[in-house]
Amino acid sequence: MDDGEDWMQDILDNHLEKARSRVFSLLEQTESNTDGCLVTPTKARRKTRFRGRQTAAYRFVYCVLNEEALTFEDVIRHRCNNPRCINLQHLEVGSRRDNKHDDWIFAAYGCDAEWL
Repeated sequence: MDDGEDWMQDILDNHLEKARSRVFSLLEQTESNTDGCLVTPTKARRKTRFRGRQTAAYRFVYCVLNEEALTFEDVIRHRCNNPRCINLQHLEVGSRRDNKHDDWIFAAYGCDAEWL
């Protein structure tokens, strides 16, 4: 396990209810757009701090709601290609290679190829 994975596993094992409360607070601060994204009110990717550590809000939301501690190598892919989106239905785990491939597909087609 890496440091981030240990941190998240501790949250899932010992602080899950408080973490869920934080997730729901983040979700309440979003606005829905026409693509179904739940967009954070920030200009860049939203970050959140929990139990002494800062992480991307979309990663925190994904891990807590799926009760899954991800490794450093795991990335959260935005199927909507909106980095400010924290809609769980738009997020999935993948590799850095998958994430880069998503960027290329979006550049070519303007959306996730599966949504065509």
